[in-house]
Amino acid sequence: MTLAPETTDLEIQLRLGEDDWFTACDLNQLLPGRGVAVLLPDGSQAALFRDRRGELYAVDNRDPFGGAAVLSRGLLGSHQGRTFVASPLLKQRFDLRTGECLDEDGVRITAYEVRAA
Repeated sequence: MTLAPETTDLEIQLRLGEDDWFTACDLNQLLPGRGVAVLLPDGSQAALFRDRRGELYAVDNRDPFGGAAVLSRGLLGSHQGRTFVASPLLKQRFDLRTGECLDEDGVRITAYEVRAA
């Protein structure tokens, strides 16, 4: 989802179930190019991102290689048209739309549907 910069009174919501949307934070808490960690109702964490074009993304915050909840502190980038976050631990890259690891076949993290409401 792409947002205009002036739409700062919106809240970011993640889809956790078929009709279950979770309000994670205010849009103005997401700085372009930086991540924010959010505690989900089940005790797990999501990493929320807003890229410099205004696109919103949410993935599992736990790095599957190191086991730490650190992906919200990773670096954003793009490769062959795919926006990714690179883990601050071992630098594996995860596609922010699909959760697929771009560096290790068969590894993926949860990617959430995101909306601003």
